[in-house]
Amino acid sequence: MSQPDRPEHLPSAFATGLACRCPRCGEGPLFSGYLKTVKRCESCGLDLTWAAETEGPAVFIILIVGFVIVGAAGVVEALFHPAPFVHLLLWLPGTVILSLLLMRPLKALMVALQFHNNSGEGRLDE
Repeated sequence: MSQPDRPEHLPSAFATGLACRCPRCGEGPLFSGYLKTVKRCESCGLDLTWAAETEGPAVFIILIVGFVIVGAAGVVEALFHPAPFVHLLLWLPGTVILSLLLMRPLKALMVALQFHNNSGEGRLDE
């Protein structure tokens, strides 16, 4: 990913990522669908085609959601001892909903961090 027209002052990667905005200007939307990134920022014109296959947030979502759901299930089990079907009714929808809520902002955060750190594909220097 080359960024020859990188401005001096960039908005915070965390602010633009969690707001799902362009990592360079912080104005234009990053997504055209739920997880489909725009090809070009409508505000500053940044080419975002390199961000189309960013799937790195899946690991973080698994870890965060797993920690929250397993912790909550442990607390509920220790306090109330519900039947197994109650655990299924509580934690399966909770897992899906929490995963879907985290997916978009964490993908945007990953794209913003990649842009800010000027990361790209690994290459062997020859």
